[in-house]
Amino acid sequence: MSMRLHAALVLAVAAIHAAPEASAQNFPTGPVRIVVSTGPGAAPDVLTRIVADHLTRHWNQQVVVMNRPGGAGAVAIRSLADAPADGHTVYLSLASNYIALPELQKNFPVDVVRDFVPIGFVGGHPMVIAAGESVGVKTLPELVALAKQRKGELNIGAGNRGSTLHFTGEWLRQSTGIDVTLLHYAGSAQTITDVLGGRLHAMIDSFTAMRGAVDSGKLKPLAIATRERQPQYPGLATFAETIPGFEATGWLALMAPPGTPKPVADKFSADLRAMLAKPEVQQRYRELGSFIRPMTPDELVAFIQEQVRIWRPVIAETAKTFK
Repeated sequence: MSMRLHAALVLAVAAIHAAPEASAQNFPTGPVRIVVSTGPGAAPDVLTRIVADHLTRHWNQQVVVMNRPGGAGAVAIRSLADAPADGHTVYLSLASNYIALPELQKNFPVDVVRDFVPIGFVGGHPMVIAAGESVGVKTLPELVALAKQRKGELNIGAGNRGSTLHFTGEWLRQSTGIDVTLLHYAGSAQTITDVLGGRLHAMIDSFTAMRGAVDSGKLKPLAIATRERQPQYPGLATFAETIPGFEATGWLALMAPPGTPKPVADKFSADLRAMLAKPEVQQRYRELGSFIRPMTPDELVAFIQEQVRIWRPVIAETAKTFK
């Protein structure tokens, strides 16, 4: 091989490796779309809009939230099929995409962990069960007792079918043996409306979604699905005080379509973590009852694997009757 040809090949290889780096340095070069698999007003939508607003200002590029609910995330994931792998269209993945979708839709062609490129953790929100005033219960044990007394009569709103809210309800049914009907909703606003209107006896959602109705006294929170009582709600019991080991948290992560260059994903991740570190963002999350746990892409993958392990028994049991 001539020295001239060798030099040309070296330059070509260097250019190939440098291209993603240069692309990452300039990212983003246009509007960014975040596809969310819930309807407007749900906790993932609310937190994503906070992130979008701050990233818009940080990048001086418009960040748009696009709602694509349905199918435990399958509808949203399919909508990314033709998106360019350049980081300008990303997916706001939910816990259910990892803990439920592979088990409940075994023929689904995409594995989010295997195929998508991790960016970072966006936020989390513990599940809360709340009842309407007319139900007359003030604690989770009282609701369980009422459900056993009125077998098959109680309706509980539990988010989209196949969502973390749904599986929190399934975990409650499986662990207490109560016979209740879980009704599914695409958005939190309609669920709250139906509880207040008496069409539902209770609902499972996040404080992020139901905070306004709770603060106004229209909804009575019965328990929160955290390991310990929360400082901001010291009087609110945990699920675990009634059901040992019960801990259910919804969480959100940004993932880029398959083939997105790692330098671009890393740049997005670093900007996301910097934004989440801002005091005003952290304060807003606390006001909504949500939490921030900044993660690198590798840390995010390890976290997801642990969550899959925790939820596997509940999902496996639910899958027996899931159609």
